[in-house]
Amino acid sequence: MSTRIYLNGSITGPEEAKISIFDRGFLYGDSVYEVIRTSHGRLVDLERHLARLYKSAAALALNPPAESVLRAAIIDTLAAAENSESYVRLVVTRGSGEVGLDTALATEPTTLVIAKPLVLPTEAMYQNGVAVRLVNVQRTSAKAMDPSVKSGNYLNNIMALSEAKRAGAYEAIMCDRDGLLAEGSSSNVFFVEGQRLLTPNLSVGLLAGITRQRVLELAEELGMVVEQGRFGPDRLRDAPEAFLTSSIRGVLPIAEVDGVALPAGAPGPLCTQVMKAYAAFLDQA
Repeated sequence: MSTRIYLNGSITGPEEAKISIFDRGFLYGDSVYEVIRTSHGRLVDLERHLARLYKSAAALALNPPAESVLRAAIIDTLAAAENSESYVRLVVTRGSGEVGLDTALATEPTTLVIAKPLVLPTEAMYQNGVAVRLVNVQRTSAKAMDPSVKSGNYLNNIMALSEAKRAGAYEAIMCDRDGLLAEGSSSNVFFVEGQRLLTPNLSVGLLAGITRQRVLELAEELGMVVEQGRFGPDRLRDAPEAFLTSSIRGVLPIAEVDGVALPAGAPGPLCTQVMKAYAAFLDQA
């Protein structure tokens, strides 16, 4: 098991991979990225991740290499790493140039792929759930930055998670400026009311998670009633069960919100159904 890095056409170990201190990804977070996992050695939802990366890049007027180049870079780096299962991070920055905010100062984009052994949450987390905290850090307003863009500018999420960690929680849940539920620092959130599965609508201002969308599709196949809406934080606090979704975690049950245990336990009945459906999807991915 190993970590291998693709950097602008060359694959090396992490010690040999060097990037310019003038790269705008380093200086400004002027970059887009995707995180992908493998299952049984196969890349999960690669097409959707690449589509979102190009959508993010277009929103920032950033020009990544052709899709065939990115696809080959990922596959070749995975092959070089030789892991049974891998975490893959694909990053495209605007490149380097003279220091300054003007995007015209950049020259060629920098393309980076990191392939390293996949590390999942512990089995205990899947069996017993995790604690989340509704934090004071607000999700960046959609008027300031399009939430559909998955960029390297992540300070908002970092500070949210830091607040949650200081309170002893595993993940932060952020609200928008109006106090409506948005998303986790690196996850989407679902909760249950009655027999309905609820999740914040994208219009609130959150990233359209790849696993979020996959879970919505799986829930529909299971015949669940799913509602995407605009919810206050008490709806989550009062929910009998809830869970997080992300590309690496998959479906991870929530055991408590703001220090209070959810009454249905973790995972609850609906969450258990979704977890089993997602596990079956990974087996076939």
